[in-house]
Amino acid sequence: MRNEDFSWQQRTALLLGDEKMERLRAAHVLVVGLGGVGAYAAEMLCRAGVGHLTIVDADTVQPTNLNRQLPALHSTLGRPKAEVLAERFRDINPDVQLTVVSAFLKDEAIPQLLDAASYDFVVDAIDTLAPKCHLIAEAMKRRLHIVSSMGAGAKSDITQVRFADLWDTYHCGLSKAVRKRLQKMGIRRKLPVVFSTEQADPKAVLLTDDELNKKSTCGTVSYMPAVFGCYLAEYVIKRL
Repeated sequence: MRNEDFSWQQRTALLLGDEKMERLRAAHVLVVGLGGVGAYAAEMLCRAGVGHLTIVDADTVQPTNLNRQLPALHSTLGRPKAEVLAERFRDINPDVQLTVVSAFLKDEAIPQLLDAASYDFVVDAIDTLAPKCHLIAEAMKRRLHIVSSMGAGAKSDITQVRFADLWDTYHCGLSKAVRKRLQKMGIRRKLPVVFSTEQADPKAVLLTDDELNKKSTCGTVSYMPAVFGCYLAEYVIKRL
């Protein structure tokens, strides 16, 4: 048993108070997707003092990630994002409990993941439609608290980032696609999401057929996915 030192959390405790800090330390949050959005969400949860994180992503760090993704450095190219972040989070909080899953979540693996532990919150930062919708659907079936990120690509105005119910979003192609897929699955429950009211720049969208489960690649700027990630973290922290 470690002799836990919470002195590094004193600034957060000054803002939130000791009782709320204890709630964060006792919490277990699942973060699925560790790209531009999810990695920042996970790190903000770690720095806030969340005691147990399960982080999931199959991808390795690529040169195209360097413009926006937290684990992306020239020294980490080719390494699994989940492993890079696990090292980073243990360096931030040596007492954090980490469950690291470096695997692509196929449909059949999602129920197994959600049943593997008692999560206080699920953060969906997946950017591919099929696994995203299956994660949302399976989390809802289990009545798990979940917040989901919609599309940050092809957008650049952080003042238009919002919280909303999925069914009230607009000017977001990913939101529209998720709504249609969930409706086909017979799901019409409320889903808290982070999205942007900004119209996507059509010149920043490139159609592609060489990425798994993706039909397009969107241009991105350094700060935009990070803002989405911070919104997700705020939503979770305030509700824990």
